[in-house]
Parts: sequence; structure tokens; C-alpha cells
Amino acid sequence: MVKILSDSTCDLSKEIINKYNIGIIPLYVRLGEKEYLDGIDIAPEILYKWSDEHGETPKTAAPSVDDILKFIDNDNEYIIFTISSSMSACFNNARLAAEERDDNKEIYIIDSANLSTGIGLQVVYAAELASKGLSAKEIVSEIERLKDKVKASFVIDTLVYLHRGGRCSGLAALFGTALKLHPRIAVSHGAMHPEKKYRGSSKKYVMDYVKDMEADLLSARKERVFITHSGCDREIVNSVRTYLESLDHFDEILETRAGSVVSSHCGPGTLGVLFISA
Repeated sequence: MVKILSDSTCDLSKEIINKYNIGIIPLYVRLGEKEYLDGIDIAPEILYKWSDEHGETPKTAAPSVDDILKFIDNDNEYIIFTISSSMSACFNNARLAAEERDDNKEIYIIDSANLSTGIGLQVVYAAELASKGLSAKEIVSEIERLKDKVKASFVIDTLVYLHRGGRCSGLAALFGTALKLHPRIAVSHGAMHPEKKYRGSSKKYVMDYVKDMEADLLSARKERVFITHSGCDREIVNSVRTYLESLDHFDEILETRAGSVVSSHCGPGTLGVLFISA
């Protein structure tokens, strides 16, 4: 049997995790001297409150080799997905964990070259292939083929958290906030890159961001599209869903909340629409 595992930065909901029988390996989130497990005993709202009170971004850490080995038994073949290897030690630790095994079961490690539901799209597809009886080797080959077709981007509400995490200079954050600029960040080749800036109210810039992708959305694979956010007004999320429904293209539109690791860097109010191009 092929078992699909992912680190917790895939940001999949509990409903999706249960539906596809996906194992989730949590990363660590550290607020000062206290340590938590992403998706288990900390919520983004607690993280935002702590970050605002202390003026700094929480520290995050990859699961250890021993942490990962706890999710692996002798009865299954495993495929483990991790956040981009350029962003975390998760991939390397998973590789080391696989090397420690002394049985004949195959353990494949996939560097998603992505984050959040950019990973989740790959994980769900792999789980679907596993349910159809494909071997681990066949699944890995298919995932590697489509990995570069995953389109992951987000529009940021506030630059404060990127600045605290060292991903945006103080001057850029100051001017961006003063001018009410909201950058679109896309993931490509395993790294995050700014693509465009939007202005206006939350609803306006989010919808401008989504509508800018219309041609790509209409040519995407039809199976699913994710709306992933780090805590947005329900009205804004509903507007995005309504727009995606109006395209009459996707078989399912899934909404998920970003976990504490991803939220710690992007801050509240971030929203992304993620899909796989055809």
C-alpha cells in the first residue's frame, strides 16, 4: 500500500486530510520560549497577537529526523511531500529519515518546490493516484512531470509581517504601507518572487488579483482550484468563490486556511488562488 505524507505547510483542511487519508507531519512554531506544533496546538490568531505585541516574527523549524520516522511503519511504501527545499530543512530531514530505514520498503521524498496549497495540490493528486492502485514509483513520476505546472500566488494585505521576517526592507514596508500597496507574490522554481502591486480597498485589490488570472484559470486543469487565505473577511472570500463559480470551469472549489507557519510570514488578510495549469 502507498501512503501519502506531507509536512504541515501544505495547508490542507481536516476534511481533505481525512477524505484522502493523508498523514501530516507538523513543523514547529516558537513564540519566544514556548514551542508549538503547527496545526495541532496553535492557531494563526494567537500567532498574530504575539507577533504584534513583540514586534517580531515567530520562529519556525522543520520536524526532526526522529519526528518524521514516527510517521513511518514497516507495512507501507511512502511518498513524503515537503515545502520547497530552498525555504526549509524539511526536505533534507525527510531524506535523512528515509536513509535511516533498514527495511525494503521504498520511501520517496518529493521537494514540492512550493508552499501552502501549492503543495496541497500535489498531495491530493498523489493520494488520488494511490487510491487508483498506482505504485509509488509511478505516482512520483507523474508528480515530477506536473510539478512545474502548479500555479501558486498570493496577494498580501500588509507588508509588516514580511518586514519582520526579513523578506522586505523597512523602507519598502514603510512606503508600501503609506501608499497602501498590496504585492502579488508568486512561487516559481521553489522561491517566492514579487510580480505586481495592487491598490485600493481589500475587496477591490483581491478581486483585481483574481481577475488578472482569468485566462490562466480558464485554461487550467479542471479538477480543482484552491482559495487559501490567512484570515480574510468572509465577504471577500465569498466574492472570490462566486467569481470562480461564474467561470464554470472547475469541478470543485476548495477553501482552506493557511496554517501558522505560512501565516507567520504573510500575516493576516493574505489570499491566494492556486491551481494546476493544463
